[in-house]
Amino acid sequence: MYRRAICALAVVLSLAVPAAVRAQENYLDVFTVKVKPEKSADFQAIAKKIADANRRFNGDHFMAIETMYGDSTVISFVSTRESYADVDKANDAFMGALQKAYGKEAAAKLLQDVNNCSLSQRSELRRRRWDLSRKAPVDAAAYANLIGGSRVLRTTAVHLRPGHVAEFEALLKDMKAAGEQAANTQPVLVSQVVEGGKGATFYITTLRTGLGGFDKNPTAHDILGEEGYKKYLQVNAESVESTESTLYRFSPTLSNPPEEILAVAPDFWQPKALMAAASKPAAKPKGLESKPVSEKPKH
Repeated sequence: MYRRAICALAVVLSLAVPAAVRAQENYLDVFTVKVKPEKSADFQAIAKKIADANRRFNGDHFMAIETMYGDSTVISFVSTRESYADVDKANDAFMGALQKAYGKEAAAKLLQDVNNCSLSQRSELRRRRWDLSRKAPVDAAAYANLIGGSRVLRTTAVHLRPGHVAEFEALLKDMKAAGEQAANTQPVLVSQVVEGGKGATFYITTLRTGLGGFDKNPTAHDILGEEGYKKYLQVNAESVESTESTLYRFSPTLSNPPEEILAVAPDFWQPKALMAAASKPAAKPKGLESKPVSEKPKH
């Protein structure tokens, strides 16, 4: 919940939930930072402190993704939200965790340090488009396994020309229907920007356990066939203004995933180094070190 906290000082892929829990977490709250190249190490250290505070004091949950192919200075933090009201609740939990961990003034400085390390910041609220997503997980366990077991993801931002949303949605529904009939296709998750965007923007995301998962995938031509592919090309030519594809990797040290995702792969999402740092007792102020006690009382 970086965005709301930083904005309060005047200055978090599409990850889809399963059909069984679609009544909840209908939005993605995404905060994206373009980091100053010379401040990369500083930003990483600050983000780790923020994530640690949220882990230790029941703060907000978010997944950090770092760019592998694309703008290498960009990091995004993605949180799931049930509703608009849930955004406010998450912000309170986020700020409460920071203040419990570091105190009010230090927490404010920490967020100001995020600003000082940033070239730009962008916030978007995206609505999950279940009707356009393909092979979404069928229950909560399948969802947790998909997200918790993934290590990389590819997201394509599709910016549409004005007045062409309906045609593009129809194309995605055709691809969903054809793709779900094919045995060799994998989940494709779609979301649409509802706040913080300019024009109509859709995000199309695929997740994999490793980069090898992107090899030898069926093409749009394979999925749609000859006639369907011709329509695909036509709709794209008429409806799409621009696209941008980015390959990300999940960053566990900068994340605070929900418990059900953490449980899928605790060694990845909660590395031993993180656990050791969290369990390390705080250093005592100098001059207050405890002195050894003699075995027998002196008389």
